[in-house]
Amino acid sequence: MKTRGPVNSIALGTGLILSALLVDGWLPIGFAIKDAQAVVGRPMTPASVAGVARRTTRRTIRRTAVYAATLPAGCRSVVIDGTSLHSCGGTYYQPYNGRYVVVDVY
Repeated sequence: MKTRGPVNSIALGTGLILSALLVDGWLPIGFAIKDAQAVVGRPMTPASVAGVARRTTRRTIRRTAVYAATLPAGCRSVVIDGTSLHSCGGTYYQPYNGRYVVVDVY
């Protein structure tokens, strides 16, 4: 069986390059990664600053059309994203024009 010299050289060269890249921890596109390669401090990792910022800025406070003249008994003051609210048994109220408006916190 006759082998072609240039084809074998190209295959050998490609194999050596891929081996060197794999040893350095770099994988070309198209290859599967066996272990998780997350690094703390990079975006999209649970302990990264960017990840914490995303989780803490996702809270949204929306006013409803429900108003109350006084707060129910047993309310406590809370601050969510810099906004002072009153938490009363799982319902949040926000002071608004001398009354209290029920707000949804997401």
